[in-house]
Amino acid sequence: MSLQDKKDTFFNRFDWKLALIIIALAIVSVIAISSAQTSGQYLTNFALKQVVWFVVGFILIGMTLVLEPEQYKKIAWFTLLFGLVLLALVKWGPGGPGTGLAPIYNGAKRWLNLPVIGRIQPSEFVKIFYILVIARVVSKHHENTSIKTIQTDFILLLKILGILALPLFFIINQDLGTSLVFLAITLGVIVVSGISWKLLAPLFVGGAALGATVLWMSVYAQDFLREKVGLDEFRMKRVYSWLDPYSYPSNEGFNLIQTMTGIGSGELFGKGYKGREVYVPENHTDFIFSIIGEEYGFIGSSLVIILFFILIYHLTKISLSLNDPFSIYITTGVISMIAFHVIENIGMNIQLLPITGIPLPFISFGGSSIFSMSIAVGLVFSIRYHQRTYMFSDEDH
Repeated sequence: MSLQDKKDTFFNRFDWKLALIIIALAIVSVIAISSAQTSGQYLTNFALKQVVWFVVGFILIGMTLVLEPEQYKKIAWFTLLFGLVLLALVKWGPGGPGTGLAPIYNGAKRWLNLPVIGRIQPSEFVKIFYILVIARVVSKHHENTSIKTIQTDFILLLKILGILALPLFFIINQDLGTSLVFLAITLGVIVVSGISWKLLAPLFVGGAALGATVLWMSVYAQDFLREKVGLDEFRMKRVYSWLDPYSYPSNEGFNLIQTMTGIGSGELFGKGYKGREVYVPENHTDFIFSIIGEEYGFIGSSLVIILFFILIYHLTKISLSLNDPFSIYITTGVISMIAFHVIENIGMNIQLLPITGIPLPFISFGGSSIFSMSIAVGLVFSIRYHQRTYMFSDEDH
């Protein structure tokens, strides 16, 4: 094959639409973050750092094209085991406020200080490793099951829940928001895995009932949750501040009040670039949507939401076009992860959902988030890129 033929093959097989969507989100991110810095909370040039991280993220996307889905299937368990080791270092590694191998920031241990690499949040990457393992387990189960029954579906469900317990063991006490992301990924894969609704319906109803019960108890049975269940006080405060932020205007409810005030003050068209007036702490990270809402109003916020809708719609189209079960489950996991991030982040900014430490994909400031999301969509790029190779003969390979 000539050099020109190889170039033509690459340009035909690469998903340019997906690339343009990610680039559009990156542009929105840099503009919003550069405006967020006018609040003077920090001296660091976050917009410049975000550009650098996007460059690294695009390199990671390129690197994912090297391996085909079948190769990702082979290394899936190794990646998850590596991720669990990192989570163990976070959980048990030495560290204090901002110092040590596993530093504490804002009362939580979620990060590692690594030589050369710097500070990373391992749970962001473990999400991707988890998707690979779940996709492998479900696809292998179906390959090895000749006759599908309630019993085989129950065994598959136990396998999935058993794997889910591995990362949750390390992160559920420190990072409830990320734990919910793992649950969302699991839910998405379970729904498309073909498990009988005779099993899923009681599971979902029971899960919804448990969630509603915990929510009710966090308001009306706080002593029981604190003393008998051992639930931390700050988690319950997040619930009250979500339900009634104006009763806690100077403490837990402050961020939510300021965020909603900023978004509401943007009205239809917003105040323009750097025209923001409402102070929102950490507005370059989890509350970046407040910047968009205040400066670009309802129109700008809607355009960002539409951009995410286009991304999820495009990923869904890719998933529906696939024939390889392993690739389908990977894409489903990525869709579930991104969709949950978007719904939770925007929902918490407008009081539809409780505040958690969930970033807005490809827009919130943060290297770990950008890198993990880049690897996630990179897997889809790889699936899409290598999917078409099977349309050619071995000689063309």
